[in-house]
Amino acid sequence: MARANLYRRVPRHHLAFHRPPQRRDRAEPPPPRGSDLVLAILAVALLGGLALAAAVATVAP
Repeated sequence: MARANLYRRVPRHHLAFHRPPQRRDRAEPPPPRGSDLVLAILAVALLGGLALAAAVATVAP
């Protein structure tokens, strides 16, 4: 009698994605993304605004 589950997939116990190994021979890092630069500018502007608001709050009577 033939087996009933011959073509059944073997269950996987690990759920991690398989990533290709990183190349170590590259000397330069990848260029920064535009979204990272925009977020950095927004963060600096927000911190500057908070510093300005704190300065105004300490000077105001």
